[in-house]
Amino acid sequence: MTLDWQFFLEDDGGGRTYLEWMFEAWGWTLSVSLCAWLVAMVMGTLMGTLRTLPNSPVWVRVANAWVELFRNIPLLVQIFLWYFVVPRLFPVMQQVSGFVLVVLGLGFFTSARMAEQVRAGIQAL
Repeated sequence: MTLDWQFFLEDDGGGRTYLEWMFEAWGWTLSVSLCAWLVAMVMGTLMGTLRTLPNSPVWVRVANAWVELFRNIPLLVQIFLWYFVVPRLFPVMQQVSGFVLVVLGLGFFTSARMAEQVRAGIQAL
């Protein structure tokens, strides 16, 4: 069985080849993942640090709630909520692109996991 590599050079019906379509899709995937990684790094570091503050029980509780909320809701459900529910609940979010909403969903989910690692690293010091 052989793969017909010429398939990627055929028109997809929209004026571009399947290969161009694949490169565009890879570009979007990399963009979403890199932007979500930045959100996760910032929020994860912030929440992980807040969880270790000795004299701020309010901030510790806020950060713990963040971690528990975003760790205990499956990623697919969170992306669904960010994409479909959040714009309905908050009309100002209707103007935000789907790209940003997905980045926030993925970034916040990952930030909760990262906050655990940051807290463990700080406590190990």
